[in-house]
Amino acid sequence: MTKILVIEDEELVRENLLDLLEAENFDTIAAPNGQIGVNLAFSEFPDLILCDVMMPEIDGYRVLSTLRQDPITATIPFIFLTAKSAKSDFRQGMDMGADDYLTKPFTRAELLSAIMNRLEKQATLKKYLLTTQTALKTLSPRMQLLEMNLSRIVQEKKFQEFELSYQPIIDIASGKIIAAENLLGWLNPELGLVNFSEFSPIAEAAGLIVPINNWILENVCQQINIWRHYARLFALTININVSGHLFNQPNFFQQVTQLLESYNLAPQDIGIELNESVVMQDINSAVTTMTKLQSLGVKITIDEFGMGYSSLANLQELPINTLKIGRYFIHNITSNSEKSEITKSLIKMCHRLKLEIVAEGVETEAELSFLRENNCDAVQGALLSRPLPASELENFF
Repeated sequence: MTKILVIEDEELVRENLLDLLEAENFDTIAAPNGQIGVNLAFSEFPDLILCDVMMPEIDGYRVLSTLRQDPITATIPFIFLTAKSAKSDFRQGMDMGADDYLTKPFTRAELLSAIMNRLEKQATLKKYLLTTQTALKTLSPRMQLLEMNLSRIVQEKKFQEFELSYQPIIDIASGKIIAAENLLGWLNPELGLVNFSEFSPIAEAAGLIVPINNWILENVCQQINIWRHYARLFALTININVSGHLFNQPNFFQQVTQLLESYNLAPQDIGIELNESVVMQDINSAVTTMTKLQSLGVKITIDEFGMGYSSLANLQELPINTLKIGRYFIHNITSNSEKSEITKSLIKMCHRLKLEIVAEGVETEAELSFLRENNCDAVQGALLSRPLPASELENFF
């Protein structure tokens, strides 16, 4: 039976909600204030939460923020109930990660419609995760071992097994380092060093990528804070790769702004790198979030362009600052006429759209010369520098 937690400080409203839900055969739990509501959410793990916004001591916003910060409760559907109808109040709740927002007084039909809509979406997500979990069981013993160890890391919060590194991005005209891309490795006790490209699909399929990505965001911002205030590396933007599962969460924009504030960073200190397939999954939602981030001053980069679903027509509609050409197009670019023509066209198109273009995976002098001759803005790759630990990036800078 579907379990719904009702957090409401007004007794009459709370009782009316419980009567209505029980009449619809829902299993219900009630909390008269925010603190009890948070405790019940962690102990009972309901299928959905209805929560009043205006409550004494701990209001609905704090309840939501607390639950969204813990992986155990982060994905529980959350619907705000409030008498406040101002657009700013609505946006505050949705930016924090609420799934819906009902303004009092609402009808029985409106309440049930909101509940069923959220439960259906949650059921679809669970079905997807169940399918991918089943698929994981058919993978090789190595992949199963990776999945088991990733689950252990997330559950026990032993993220220290991960290693953060930073690959410099070099301005092709001046030769100066202008940014660095954050990369993640995993020093597994049993399997040794595991590349992110190997374990990230497993983490995504197992529903583990969001807590891992949250750890990356937090620790990169902490490192930038150290650089800015102690090592005085002022000029670098650090690009952080963000998974689609995290980027598409309703509270992602607020999460970024909170991290900037917590670590006393300027928006220009970080950049968000997104694979183009992430953007194209829900382009309208993605554009909304990208626009908010860009208006704040955070730079947006589309990674591995040309390997996913988007097109040149879509590109001019996206609020981005930088486009990256993947290694596939750079490899053998001087001998492959098709790759060279595509790359030339991409460079020219980006410049017309006033976008910066970066070529990644540059490994030979011939590739670098071709990119320089065709006015590519910046490059990164093994020819210039491998990914570096934080201390070595300081020396490189």
